[in-house]
Amino acid sequence: MGEPSKSHLLITLFCAVCFLRSASNGVAAQTPLFACDVTSDPTRATFQFCNTSLGTAERVKDLVSRLTLPEKIGNLVNKATAVARLGIPSYEWWSEALHGVSYVGPGTHFSSLVPGATSFPQVITTAASFNTSLFQAIGKVVSTEARAMHNVGLAGLTFWSPNVNIFRDPRWGRGQETPGEDPLLSSKYATGYVKGLQEADDPDKLKVAACCKHYTAYDVDNWKGIQRYTFNAKVTKQDMDDTFQPPFKSCVIDGNVASVMCSYNQVNGVPTCADPDLLAGTIRGEWNLNGYIVTDCDSVNELYYHQHYTKTPEDAAAITIKAGLDLNCGSFLGSHTLAAIQGGKLAEEDVDRAITNNFAVLMRLGFFDGDPRKLPYGRLGPGDVCTAANQELAREAARQGIVLLKNDHGHLPLDAKAIKSLAVIGPNANATFTMIGNYEGTPCKYTSPLQGLGAIVKTVYAPGCTNVGCSGNSLQLDAAVAAASAADATVLVVGADQSIERESFDRLDLLLPGQQTALITAVAKAAKGPVVLVIMSGGPFDITFAKSNDNIPAILWVGYPGEAGGAAIADVLFGYFNPCGRLPVTWYPESFADAVDMTDMRMRPDPSVGYPGRTYRFYTGETVYNFGDGLSYTDYTHHLVTAPKLVSIPLDDNHACRYQRCISLPVSESGCSGLSFDVRLRVRNAGGTSGSHTVFLFSTPPRVHNAPMKHLLGFEKVYLQPRAAAEVVFTVNVCRDLSLADEVGERKVALGAHVLHVGSLKHSLSLKI
Repeated sequence: MGEPSKSHLLITLFCAVCFLRSASNGVAAQTPLFACDVTSDPTRATFQFCNTSLGTAERVKDLVSRLTLPEKIGNLVNKATAVARLGIPSYEWWSEALHGVSYVGPGTHFSSLVPGATSFPQVITTAASFNTSLFQAIGKVVSTEARAMHNVGLAGLTFWSPNVNIFRDPRWGRGQETPGEDPLLSSKYATGYVKGLQEADDPDKLKVAACCKHYTAYDVDNWKGIQRYTFNAKVTKQDMDDTFQPPFKSCVIDGNVASVMCSYNQVNGVPTCADPDLLAGTIRGEWNLNGYIVTDCDSVNELYYHQHYTKTPEDAAAITIKAGLDLNCGSFLGSHTLAAIQGGKLAEEDVDRAITNNFAVLMRLGFFDGDPRKLPYGRLGPGDVCTAANQELAREAARQGIVLLKNDHGHLPLDAKAIKSLAVIGPNANATFTMIGNYEGTPCKYTSPLQGLGAIVKTVYAPGCTNVGCSGNSLQLDAAVAAASAADATVLVVGADQSIERESFDRLDLLLPGQQTALITAVAKAAKGPVVLVIMSGGPFDITFAKSNDNIPAILWVGYPGEAGGAAIADVLFGYFNPCGRLPVTWYPESFADAVDMTDMRMRPDPSVGYPGRTYRFYTGETVYNFGDGLSYTDYTHHLVTAPKLVSIPLDDNHACRYQRCISLPVSESGCSGLSFDVRLRVRNAGGTSGSHTVFLFSTPPRVHNAPMKHLLGFEKVYLQPRAAAEVVFTVNVCRDLSLADEVGERKVALGAHVLHVGSLKHSLSLKI
């Protein structure tokens, strides 16, 4: 794997130093918000909730006991009420950190002291790296910058990120925020990013508090007038268990996340924020959440005023709190909880339970431990934001997430010495803000594709369209064709931005916007040298026309690659970095959008009505590109070293399946707890270029209980020098990995023939009693 050019590194270091000097030059820091300030008022030291030698539960119990009912209610909303007599300031719970510290939400803002923070690639791009260590590394940097900003009064400590919803439909405007369509990938991302954000030196403390959202079966925003605020997601128990719930379960159990956000929509007729089975039963009870449950903003308001789920606002307040809700983003609970108690619909003890969960998180964050500048992370400040190392990690994340989809005849990488003129064309060719996607913050700086490419070779820029909508009026075809026809090579950067896909806005089709197809086709036909098509987007497009066009030998998808996206694109195109990203979503043809209703939540196909199913696990139709697709500048081979052909599950002598044929066993009865085996593989770089390679282990289970056609059991990233090899080991747990959800959502171990897949390699495994 090649290294970035020295000029790139020097520019990065120079800009970082300039930023730090300007950010800290003569600008006074604000005082961070915190409780238990015993320096200004020594009497506060007598409060048990300020005594750091006591346990969290004891401290919270003391605090709650001192509050009046109005003060308690004031701590059910995101803008929590100050309790001046106890030295507790108002706290704003709502901050965001989807892929960097964000200015979305009132809890965080930028100033001349900290004018920007590191803006990593949008989540869908980072997920394409399939690199779990990267997920956690990004989380650590984001939490460090968040703490640094908190110490100067610019940020809170509770961040409502990440979004771990399944990217079920390619038209979804918020798919860009997610780790993709696969439950395992989403679970691994959730766990890694949450750990990066939260983990502190003291296991009982939190660096910052993360929040997994939007719980659950949430993936319709605004499609043909159907709004997320009132949408009723009709979901089978089977699909809930094996598709929609796993990322949230992993978030809570494996990531130990501090919060879960319930969504706007209903699931099978019940608003998620009012469903005791989903909240108190599953999140708090079955998964044992150590934290708080918060609404999406104004969800309680929506379920009363627009879903008309309750007759009165007091009923709405009562039903959500009793269901397990702890915090309301919005003002609804602050306005109607007292009346609910006075009307006998809610007990004060219910409020005590909710705010106990909220205060426990703030205790773990150190909010009641005194001045944060005297505590762990207290030395962090503006100089720890936008460091050269952080910005380089943003560039590395973008490089790892870029997916090479086509490279006919090895036209890539481009030879910088051979190219005297590079035509850079397209509405995203000089993109800056577009590169960072939504839920963004102010970045440290931008490197657009044009800037990144221009740092290596001489460029000629022609946008082709003035914006991504690329209407007939904005098409500037002549200049684009002229540039391509004279240049040694052409890079076309097209795709989407937030005007095409975003929160509250779903797409209606899968075609490139406006006249982009015409622009690409005309430029490719006229080009003198090789044409590289770069798609910048969160969701997939039907680019069959380009895939089959011999005039377009190379195609890349770069997602929304973050602040350093242009530099990362240039690194890949010129071979300073060997591409290793893989698609985290299926790319469907336009016929899918024509035939399939976005609001149909079924994952599994229904041949009787021509319904093709969704995602690589169940979809039976044609694809443009598949989940996991991605090329490299080298070739990798896989050799199976060892894997069992037969695994026997021990059962009691009197078990019914010893005397009758069973197609599956309930996990609870199977005796497979702790039963596992290793799949050992020899992976070799057969080419002449070093690079990283993602090894996928898929399984095709027996055709029982409407099982997936295949599903991902594991993935590992391995870096190999030319001609080098390494062993990759997957430990397969029978209960966890070879079980599936039956028709009523019960986990079953499928008996019979399982087929394990690694690339083109297949291995049959029989699971018997």
